[in-house]
Amino acid sequence: MADKSIGTESLASKKVKKVTRRLRWAFVGTGGISGTHILALQQIPEVEIVAGCDILADRRAWFLQQPGCQNAKVYADYREMLRKEKIDVVDVCTPNGLHCEVVVAALKAGCHAYTEKPMAMNPAECAKMCAAAKKAKRLLGVGFQYRFHAATEMCVRAIRDGLIGDILYVKVHAMRRRGVPNWGVFGRKELQGGGPMIDIGVHQIESSFYAMGEPKPVAATGNCWTFLGNKPSKVVSCWPGWDYKTYTVEDLAVGQVRFANGALMQIEASFCAHLEHDTYFWELMGTKGGYNWNTRTISTDLAGTMLNAQAGFLPEQNFGSLFVLKLQNFVDGILKGTPLRAPGESGMAVQKIIDGIYRSAEKKGAEVSID
Repeated sequence: MADKSIGTESLASKKVKKVTRRLRWAFVGTGGISGTHILALQQIPEVEIVAGCDILADRRAWFLQQPGCQNAKVYADYREMLRKEKIDVVDVCTPNGLHCEVVVAALKAGCHAYTEKPMAMNPAECAKMCAAAKKAKRLLGVGFQYRFHAATEMCVRAIRDGLIGDILYVKVHAMRRRGVPNWGVFGRKELQGGGPMIDIGVHQIESSFYAMGEPKPVAATGNCWTFLGNKPSKVVSCWPGWDYKTYTVEDLAVGQVRFANGALMQIEASFCAHLEHDTYFWELMGTKGGYNWNTRTISTDLAGTMLNAQAGFLPEQNFGSLFVLKLQNFVDGILKGTPLRAPGESGMAVQKIIDGIYRSAEKKGAEVSID
């Protein structure tokens, strides 16, 4: 019997990085998600936070109280910040509707740009951002942290090693029973571009799409419904009292995307839906095997037996540690030439998938092509 007093953590000494250059890092948007970025950057010694910008004075004051930000400069106008500060990286944590404008301005100013998900409001904005990065010869990264999740990497290895075969079908779930954010502008389509499909569905889409090898999407069908979020609610929920008066996004979105290689992706995303419980996962089915992201299980046939093989060990991760991985990848891309796992082109491909479903929904579920 194993001695439970013995820990399982690694006893190897951590290597101390020798830092020869520190990137001067600035934020545009110092609201909620920027705090997770700031904490992650404290674990990346190649970064120095030098500035932050927000239109709200209380957010600027909050920013200056965060770890590593005490000596930073703050601005109400990002254009002034770009003129006055020597910046290597602009980290965009604004509502979706400002991503394109700020990223393009940062790239034109000679900075590398990193933007939170989704990349922008639509594929046209994404294309503009990618073109600006190419012209400026700077890197553009998108905040797709679930590409760095151990469960996603397990699937990528399984596909690489031939355990899945040709991919036929992927099922994506990002479903909340009653989870409309009661902060920010998540219910305002003019600022966000959409609701649960673009906000939480994007992560299950981007990670499964990455595991598939990012095949070209060619067509989409979809439907969207709004039936609860735009009304007052007395139902007890995790985030009560959202602003239903300004709520213009969907409660529930369902769609299917067809890829050039013949594979299909079924997507379900909701802020509000009558289901048993919240679900966040994807599962993939191929000619030789399948994979369930949620249970970390490979399903295949072996020795004349239908076999489910579950991971015996995967590294423990949390929301914050995934941010360290994705931001470190971007830093390494700048300083070492490491390939970005989520470059602007990947962000644009994911945006085309989401946009296709929304466009189909506007046409009452008719199939639309994806260029």
